[in-house]
Amino acid sequence: MARIYPFRALRYDPARVNMEDVVTQPYDKITPAMQQHYYEASPYNLIRVILGKHEPNDTEQSNCYTRAAENLNAWRKDGILKEESEPALYGYSQTYTVPHSTEVRERRGFIALGHLYDYADKVVYRHEQTFPKHKSDRMSLFKATRAYCEQIYMLYSDPGFTAEKLIFGSDGKSADSGSPPDLAITDEYNVVHRVWKLTDPRLINLIVTAMADKKLIIADGHHRYETSVAYAKERSAQLKLPLHQPYEPLKEDGEISPSHLPVPAFPEAAMMMTFVNMEAPGITILPTHRVVHGLENFNVEDFTRRAGEFFDIKKLDQPDVSILSTIPGTAFIAVTRDSNYLFTAKPEAVAKALAGIPARQAQLDVVQLHSLVLDRILGLSQETITKLGNVRYLREVSESLGEVHSGQADVAFLIKPITLDQLKDVSYANEVMPQKSTDFYPKLLSGLAIYALD
Repeated sequence: MARIYPFRALRYDPARVNMEDVVTQPYDKITPAMQQHYYEASPYNLIRVILGKHEPNDTEQSNCYTRAAENLNAWRKDGILKEESEPALYGYSQTYTVPHSTEVRERRGFIALGHLYDYADKVVYRHEQTFPKHKSDRMSLFKATRAYCEQIYMLYSDPGFTAEKLIFGSDGKSADSGSPPDLAITDEYNVVHRVWKLTDPRLINLIVTAMADKKLIIADGHHRYETSVAYAKERSAQLKLPLHQPYEPLKEDGEISPSHLPVPAFPEAAMMMTFVNMEAPGITILPTHRVVHGLENFNVEDFTRRAGEFFDIKKLDQPDVSILSTIPGTAFIAVTRDSNYLFTAKPEAVAKALAGIPARQAQLDVVQLHSLVLDRILGLSQETITKLGNVRYLREVSESLGEVHSGQADVAFLIKPITLDQLKDVSYANEVMPQKSTDFYPKLLSGLAIYALD
């Protein structure tokens, strides 16, 4: 069962800070330029905790992780961050314009603690590969700060919109809870983030109970989730407490007070998550384009000749990604310094080459790109990519093209986005796609709430 818990969050005091100056995008989406901007925005910006700067004289005793803990502790002591007086869940909506369009969407969910499960427990499912380096970084941060400052983005399915109706109103289809949000922020992408604090124990119990039978898919935050599971197991052994304990939901007709609400067996047994219903409107998945650099003796003619075994290749005047949505089946665009090429799969040749890969994955554009083009033709296995860093993952077409035409990269591959149905099929089958196969937009803001373990 999927267990969720209310919690007494640490939250910035808006009387002490300008909220828009202290929140950030998730740590793994922050470029060096963004990091510098956040540093300059406020001395209390969360960047100093989630992605502090490395200094030349760093040691084991003094480094970005120890400074993160010092900042967090100082802000708590000075009242910049205050702990809520009672356990709560938090309704969370994001209103945004879909990139490169005029369409406005609203994504709704709620912030709570989620119990940590192994994938083998078949409660939480992943969809992407992870890498050790990123997990070791987050483990160092978690242990130093003893706090979760960012949320995992979790998907679940509920055609009845139970949580949405309880949080946002009778129809669950608009973020109108009948009361104004206690926080509203517009971020640097003009996304409006609104938060409602929910403290009614009976309401919380209804939401906890409604989520008990749900399966969860990680949309964003695989590295943080897996690191947290490892941390929970470590603490379970140290404390000699079981990670999973029996839990009986409260009866709806009984008296419910905050003290009756569920809590984790120990603090590290859960982490902060935002839960979003896959059946609700507002979910957007963008493509993540691949830009390849550092290839030795890259020859376009030889590359396209070899790729012709698996793909029909057509030269394009312009790398117009809009044509990809009009093509059924696999299609992506390869951009070199001199030419642009449309690749469309030869089904029989691809099926034969990927016979060892499950059919649900073999049909994915991103899998064919990685397995056939990057690995087989360009010699970039996942291990090689991880070791040498030959591939950059970019959201914007213009940035991808710029790297190629400036000579920084050899070739860029512009691809379609993964669909939600494809993601569900792969995840529930306990399979994983290549890293950065999805780009859920917009990102969850970091700094709306913090789960302090101490």
